Amino acid sequence: MLEISLTEASKDWQSLIEGAIKGEEILIAKDNKPVVKLVPLSPFEQSRKAGSAKGMVTISDDFDEPIADFEDYLQ
Repeated sequence: MLEISLTEASKDWQSLIEGAIKGEEILIAKDNKPVVKLVPLSPFEQSRKAGSAKGMVTISDDFDEPIADFEDYLQ
């Protein structure tokens, strides 16, 4: 992890951002106290698409029929 002062960071933003993109964690300090942390974002997952699982799930024809062992609970 790289720690750099705010003054130094303001002079070299592009290389700090490039480092973060490559996976490096960078702390930026003001008055010798860390105030900002540059970290890479996790890769975005593909967005969901409606209907993409069509045909993968089936429901039995007797799905909503009463279960014999649970007759006492149906009343």
